[in-house]
Amino acid sequence: MIHTSDLTRTFVQRDGGALTAVDHLSIDVAPGEVFGFLGPNGAGKTTTIRMLACLIAPTSGEAMVNGLVVGRDNAAIRRGVGVLTEAPGMYDRLSAAANLDFFARLYGVDNPPGQVEKYLRMLGLWERRLDEVGSFSKGMRQKLALARALLHEPKLVFLDEPTAGLDPEAAYLVREFIGEIQAQGRTVFLCTHNLDEAERLCSHVAVFKSRLLVVDTPTNLRQRLFGREIVFHLRALPPGLVEAVEALPYVEGVEAVDSKLVVRVADPDAHNPDIVRTLVAAGADVQFVGELRHSLEDVYLQLMREKS
Repeated sequence: MIHTSDLTRTFVQRDGGALTAVDHLSIDVAPGEVFGFLGPNGAGKTTTIRMLACLIAPTSGEAMVNGLVVGRDNAAIRRGVGVLTEAPGMYDRLSAAANLDFFARLYGVDNPPGQVEKYLRMLGLWERRLDEVGSFSKGMRQKLALARALLHEPKLVFLDEPTAGLDPEAAYLVREFIGEIQAQGRTVFLCTHNLDEAERLCSHVAVFKSRLLVVDTPTNLRQRLFGREIVFHLRALPPGLVEAVEALPYVEGVEAVDSKLVVRVADPDAHNPDIVRTLVAAGADVQFVGELRHSLEDVYLQLMREKS
């Protein structure tokens, strides 16, 4: 669905210097997935979307979108993608329905009234269809902009911070709608600062800081950086307990925290029973066992620290 090879964009600054916003980006995004593109402000995320949507040209490198070549098939690429920008512009003096009807006709959509009604109903805006968009809340405007990005039924949708600044209810509705988009077989390229949102929605994430730092599934990233850590909750920590567990050949690390033992092990499913037997043999009373789960935020912050 998306393939880039050494995609680069450099801007000339006012002082005549050069700023490389995207530096040799190589990624692949599979059809039908929600792909998270994560990075700090100024990392080049929006510039990447603008290049892939053929709104600006790359300085160098190659990219393909929907099987079409960026720089050669730009008009066809633009017709086949939907874009939700971080600050979507709408016509404030027009109604919601009139806004969508205008853009539907620009896209050459068959049956614009039907498409407008479909997406206004899907996003809960049908009852406000005749109201001027200038009277809408930020959440309502964001949902309307999302409807605009989908009017022409694109196979690929670029979403740039779709829930930024929204209240929890509006953000929840947008996330639910992104799930519906994926269920329809569409591909979603999602730029977001909301790492909890990315963890919920994305099958793969790329962590980016002008250069690509890493791309993988959230689960694999957690395991690559932190491994799997099992927490054994005990009534007390008898003497010699830590040493007994550290002596097990498959244990990668042990930390005692109050009356808990945090054990890092590659395959907990295989080795937890043996660890429990070791603990009991050493005089420990095991109350229960759980796994310490690192969040995608932990992964992101660790990567930023390592690459700073």
